[in-house]
Amino acid sequence: MSELWERSATELAACIARGECSSLEAVDAHLARIETVDGMLRAVVVRRAEAARDEARACDRRRANGEPLGPLHGVPVSVKESLDVAGTPATYGLPSRARDVAERDDPYVTRWRAAGAVVLAKTNVPQLLIYIESDNPLYGRTNNPWNLARSCGGSSGGEAALVAAGGAPLGLGTDIGGSLRAPASFCGIASFKPTQGRLDDLSRLTIFAGQRAIVSQVGPLARTVADVDLGLRVASGARAAHETPIRGLRVGVFERAGSFRASPALERATREAAALLAERGAHVVPFEPPFVDAAIDLFYGILSADGARGAVELLGDDARDPRVAELLAIATKPRPVVRAIARALALAGQRSLARVADNYGFSDTRHYWKLVEALESYRRLFALKMDAADGGPLDLLVCPPVGLPAIPHGRSADVYTAGAYGPLFNVLGYPCGTLPFTRVRADEQLGRAKARDRVERGAYEAERDSAGLPAGVQLVARPGRDEVALAAMYALEEALHGRDGVPRTPVTPPFA
Repeated sequence: MSELWERSATELAACIARGECSSLEAVDAHLARIETVDGMLRAVVVRRAEAARDEARACDRRRANGEPLGPLHGVPVSVKESLDVAGTPATYGLPSRARDVAERDDPYVTRWRAAGAVVLAKTNVPQLLIYIESDNPLYGRTNNPWNLARSCGGSSGGEAALVAAGGAPLGLGTDIGGSLRAPASFCGIASFKPTQGRLDDLSRLTIFAGQRAIVSQVGPLARTVADVDLGLRVASGARAAHETPIRGLRVGVFERAGSFRASPALERATREAAALLAERGAHVVPFEPPFVDAAIDLFYGILSADGARGAVELLGDDARDPRVAELLAIATKPRPVVRAIARALALAGQRSLARVADNYGFSDTRHYWKLVEALESYRRLFALKMDAADGGPLDLLVCPPVGLPAIPHGRSADVYTAGAYGPLFNVLGYPCGTLPFTRVRADEQLGRAKARDRVERGAYEAERDSAGLPAGVQLVARPGRDEVALAAMYALEEALHGRDGVPRTPVTPPFA
């Protein structure tokens, strides 16, 4: 019999509804697990132990009284630090906001709690949610549960680490450039970013307030696809994914997007996932996404179109994370200065950084409008490319969720988003989920040579000594067809583990 903290949210909800365990027992088991692992992880930044116990007792009274039970009744969950939970701060890693206590829950937290969920804790993020490494001057650094010397990812990294280690069966995060999918792949769990506009992030302190071209989405993280599906349905009302058949779906597969090559384990995961879908009746064909580097230029250009003034205003006099400070040192400069910096970087052999930097330095409305116009053109082009695939229009894409396994601490400023694999689908607004698929093999630790280019050098260091780390796969559907991506996730999970063999918490050092 598994421990309560090892069970999925779906299992716990059924257990509580049948009276086989109480909500209080489930909450206590997870609070004890947090005490066991979080000294090493440092994922939890706000604890609600007594409040959670009180809410669990209330759940148990409702069940005893025969009241209707929601789909998450009595289930313990965790929430990303940037999302409001009444009575707790949402700081984005800013020390000055440590006492800025929310008066009410975020709307999606409200929906989960209305369905019966009990919030245990809030989890760590990068400062301003900018990098794929959850570290900030207020709360410090969160470690990866598979290797404490590695990052858990970001910006929903604390969530991914805690869920992977069994501290919560289900977590709520956000994603504007891979912030759900990179942490999920780094930590060996599942996640889902909905179609843009389905679960828009309504956080109070976002540096992108008012920017509506590329919009952060709220989504779930969990150890099983059923839990991801459950969390998403409660938040959005989407229909069950298993109603969509895999047989007959047209699937495009690509291992590389743009100039940043994915690591060998992530390429292999993509190939093997596509093969498993083909075995289940999908029609799989190669697909080459068009002009990916130009699409990522749009990503950086649109998100910095205010000249980084939103970030500067939000930071105020707060201590700045060194990575944030380095980024703002360029992004806040006038356009002629930025162009000179980009040329200097290119001459110094830093072509990757030069290309990113060359998108900065603008802050006029006309330039932003031109970027949005180009964004809409790219979205039309991408859809046409999917329509023109060999054999007919594609329903689904299979690709890496991120270009690297979990990166060493301190490398996020070098590798940024670790390739286009995450942000490409924020640019497009497509729904996409990440599934834990494999681990890095010993012969997959050196997928590239040492290079002068800082991004490639950071990628080399991430791949080195990475054997045993998780490597996920990404399933992408067309806008509004979230259930297609979820159905493919179900199919792959079943193919990997069987209906009754879904993996629970990873048993790896230091948790063995």
